[in-house]
Amino acid sequence: MQKLLNTFNPWWDDGYLFQMQKRDKYLNRIFQHMESRDIILLAGLRRVGKTSIMKLIIGELISKGFDKTRILFVSMDDFLFNEKSIIDIIAEYRLLHKIRMEEKIHLFFDEVTYKDKWQQQLKNLYDKENVKIIASSSSSSIFIDENAYLTGRSRIIEVKPLDFDEWIEFKDIKLKAVDKDLMVTYFDEYLSDGGMPEFVLTKDRAYLQNLVEQLIYKDIIARHNIKMKSVIKDLFLLLMERSGKQLSINNIAKILNITPSNAKRYIEYFEETFLIGLIKKYGKTNELITSQNKLYSGDIGIRNAYTGYRDKGAVFENYIYLKIKEKKPSYYVEDGIEIDFITDRYSGSQYLIECKYNSELTEKQKKVFEKAAVKNKIILNGYVDLHLLKKLEN
Repeated sequence: MQKLLNTFNPWWDDGYLFQMQKRDKYLNRIFQHMESRDIILLAGLRRVGKTSIMKLIIGELISKGFDKTRILFVSMDDFLFNEKSIIDIIAEYRLLHKIRMEEKIHLFFDEVTYKDKWQQQLKNLYDKENVKIIASSSSSSIFIDENAYLTGRSRIIEVKPLDFDEWIEFKDIKLKAVDKDLMVTYFDEYLSDGGMPEFVLTKDRAYLQNLVEQLIYKDIIARHNIKMKSVIKDLFLLLMERSGKQLSINNIAKILNITPSNAKRYIEYFEETFLIGLIKKYGKTNELITSQNKLYSGDIGIRNAYTGYRDKGAVFENYIYLKIKEKKPSYYVEDGIEIDFITDRYSGSQYLIECKYNSELTEKQKKVFEKAAVKNKIILNGYVDLHLLKKLEN
C-alpha cells in the first residue's frame, strides 16, 4: 500500500512540478469553499479535466504552505484498491505519515463512485475526522443521494468542456484591440474543436473517438453488463445525429429493433456518463411527462467527430446549452413554434433564449418570442452576442 500511495502522490518528494494548464474558472469557485467543511464533489465527462483540477488545487495548497504529506490523492477506479474501503485507505495513510486524528488533512478521491457505499464512507470521515474532502466522478450518479448521507455536507460542481474563453486561454491566443474581429474566426474554429482539453491541444480526432470507445465499453457496456454491444454503438451515432432535436424513444427503438423500455434505459446510461444532456419541454407537469425530451451532446467536438462540422446553427445552440446548463433550461413551445431555451425561474432570473447563428427569426418565431410572458429575453446571433449571457450570471 505504501508504494501505491507514493505513486499517486509524487509531490510528497521534493522537486515535483505541477505543470497542468490552469482553469481559473473552476479553481476560483472551489477555493471559495475550501475554508468550509463542505465536501466538494466534481462531476463531469471523462477527460474533461476533473483530475487536473484536483491536482491544481493540491499545487495551490502546497504553495500556500500546507504540509504536502497532509494531502492525499487516490484514484478509486484503480483495481489495486478493489479490496480496500475508503476508510481502510485513510487508516493506512495516517499510519504511513504518523498523522494524529486531530491534525487536518486534505483528501482527494478521484472517481469516488467506483466504491460501494461511498457516500456513507465520506460521511463517516466528515463526521469523525478533521478532513477537507474533494471527490470526483464521471457518473451523474454522484447527484443521487437516496439516503441523504451527504445532504447539508456537500457541494456539487459540474466540470464542463472548455468554453470559448477557456479555449482562447488554452491556445494562448493574445490579440491586440485592432485584431478583435479575428475573434469571430477563432469562434468558428472553437465550434469545430469543442472543449475537450487534450484534443484542443493536439487536434487528434482519433483521441476523441478512442475516448468515446472507452466510455461506451467501460462506463456503459461493462458496468451495466450489456450483451448487445453493436446496439449501444449504433445508438450513440443516432444520438449525435439528433443533437439539438426532440428525441422520440419509439423511433429510436424501431430503428435499432429493440423495445422502447430498453431504448429509454440505454439513453439514460449515456446521460449518466455526461456524453449527452436532455432537457424537458417547458410547461405543466402533465406536459413534462408526455412531451419528448430535447437532446444535446456533452461536447460539441465529440459530436463533430462523428457527424462532421455541419449545421453550424445546431452546433452553436449546443454550445449555448452547455453554457447555461446550470440554469436548468427547458425548451419553449407555443402554437407549435419552438424557442430554444427558457431557464428555470428558481435558478435566478428567468430568461427566454433563441439561438440564431448568422440568421434571423421567422415571422412566426418573432410573434411567439414577443408574446411569451417572460420579462427577460435574449436573441443570440453568433459570437457577437455571447456577452449577453453574462446577464444570466446576476
